[in-house]
Amino acid sequence: MFTNVQEAEKISAYSYIKETLLESKKLDFEDLALQVFQIQAEHNPIYAQWLKLLGKSPSAVRQLEDIPFLPIDFFKSKRLSIFKEEPNYFFQSSGTGGYGQSKHAVYSEVLYDSITDQGFEAFYGPIKDFTVLALLPAYLERKGSSLVRMADRFIKASADEDSGFFLNDYAALAELLARKKQEGRKVLLLGVSFALWDLAEAFPQDLSGTLIMETGGMKGRRKELLRQDLHAILKEAFKVEAIHSEYGMTELFSQAYSKGEGLFKATDTLRVFVREMEDPFSWARVGKSGGLNLIDLANLDSCAFIETQDLGRKFEDGSFEILGRFDRAEVRGCNLMIGG
Repeated sequence: MFTNVQEAEKISAYSYIKETLLESKKLDFEDLALQVFQIQAEHNPIYAQWLKLLGKSPSAVRQLEDIPFLPIDFFKSKRLSIFKEEPNYFFQSSGTGGYGQSKHAVYSEVLYDSITDQGFEAFYGPIKDFTVLALLPAYLERKGSSLVRMADRFIKASADEDSGFFLNDYAALAELLARKKQEGRKVLLLGVSFALWDLAEAFPQDLSGTLIMETGGMKGRRKELLRQDLHAILKEAFKVEAIHSEYGMTELFSQAYSKGEGLFKATDTLRVFVREMEDPFSWARVGKSGGLNLIDLANLDSCAFIETQDLGRKFEDGSFEILGRFDRAEVRGCNLMIGG
């Protein structure tokens, strides 16, 4: 384990990877992922112990397909880090699923901000060109939300002083949306799913041309809907051709985006794999549903190799969709295998 960030930055591999990520340089994803693996296999004690339990020697990992993934539940019970020092703070999940709260140690806010900027702008262009309106009530009401951090970053980068957060003042938001449409402004309306549904019911209006992006689910506030059903409601209420989506989580620094139909594409620092549902160490064929495994290069300081509880499938063009989550009965206490 590195004592602190300063110690790690003296290591050429670590400093090279971090510089590459911060400066948005062209990525050789596999090369960087293998370097990140070797760093975390040596310096992240929880991940190192997981590899040992699996009987996987780091020297035997020579390609992406050889890398073992750590079950995401470890973020609920362990501090996953390559450093001994305490982090600046933690990103924390809402815990609304009833299975505990995930915590992701954050050592570099600059890295997170840079990755979120790069990811969004690769899909949609400069953030400064948008009026950014964030409807995130479930997130604003608690501390440690990575989504709030991202939205705050976008709001501050926007050239429009009207950009900002909204809690429960749907009337003011609806009025501002109408005004911005009349002014011909590019608008990003980023909203948690249940709040966008509330807005659609209370203030339906023609928002054609507005980039409406849902994320975060219902958080126990409203009945769960299939994504396509929610999108149909929102498209009808707001007269838009597509509802966009953001896929991210507390355990990730990177995001994926969908421009409609629930088909996501990952940003340059994120790679998605699909494992067989019956065998977590085998890969599902293209187009077949299974569990999602993620490599997030931006998780340089924690753990970049995550076995999620999300179900999905991946297609030939690299796009993927989220189909739901594993039943908790299928998750067999993986975090109980490592004590301490």
